[in-house]
Amino acid sequence: MMSTSPPSPSHPARRTEVLAAGAAAVTVVLWASAFVAIRSAGTAYSPGALALGRLLAGALTLGVIWAVRREGWPPRSAWRGIGTSGVLWFGFYMVVLNWGEQQVDAGTAALVVNIGPILIALLGARFLGDAMPPRLLAGMAVSFAGAVTVGLSMSGDGGSSVLGVVLCLLAAVAYAAGVVAQKPALGRASALQVTTFGCLVGAVLCLPFAGQLVSEAAKAPVSATLNMVYLGVFPTALAFTTWAYALARTTASRMGATTYAVPALVVLMSWLALGEVPGPLTLTGGALCLAGVAVSRSRARSARVVAAAPQPEQTRESA
Repeated sequence: MMSTSPPSPSHPARRTEVLAAGAAAVTVVLWASAFVAIRSAGTAYSPGALALGRLLAGALTLGVIWAVRREGWPPRSAWRGIGTSGVLWFGFYMVVLNWGEQQVDAGTAALVVNIGPILIALLGARFLGDAMPPRLLAGMAVSFAGAVTVGLSMSGDGGSSVLGVVLCLLAAVAYAAGVVAQKPALGRASALQVTTFGCLVGAVLCLPFAGQLVSEAAKAPVSATLNMVYLGVFPTALAFTTWAYALARTTASRMGATTYAVPALVVLMSWLALGEVPGPLTLTGGALCLAGVAVSRSRARSARVVAAAPQPEQTRESA
């Protein structure tokens, strides 16, 4: 008599992995598009006003979705991570990054900010116990080499300043610390809850820039304001939620490495949207970024074989 073996436990795990990878891909594409939008909005809005406008648009969008879904308030145990990530990543990071990009050329900014994934890996290993397998380290090394190549190829003539480099460095540190703080909160609250209230915390932190936002919005061209709203709805509300969804299902180190695809996509989007034709060095750097992400997210063949192998109980039942 034949007996049917139960479904392999690897199937739900594989589905979760695919969904998390898809969410990460949405995040990376939208964050890359943010660089193009910031270039437009940043000509009419100061760093603090742009950050506040973006966060208000994001908080409003997320608040409506949160209310419709009736997800309720995050548990008290999640608020420490939500508050810390809200202050560091949603608030401080956005202001200093906007400010830094006004002081240095795009290549230097991209180069300095891209130490963030390395910091995430180090902080994740120290505070979250994240593993750092050889493939992750190798992929990060390849991607960082690509980011350096893209940064050098995009650097302008004398477009850097000490202040700008320091601001971009602070942005990278705030980004890494915010991600590591957010990870434990995602074990206690949903991705939507963590993102909604983190964005709200960041908006409250940026309220001192409200006067600047009002005065600049009255004079800004419609295109700049629409880009600011776009930044809030898509790269903030949607992309930070898909990021949180993926982060809850993988390690902070691996998610950080995924963002190395951003420079490559920025090069492509700038080419298509702004007519900025990349040179051979830029294209090479972008290819290295993508190759490194592929390596960092891959698994060793032996690990796949172990995951797919039936458990002893299943083997006995199907005998």
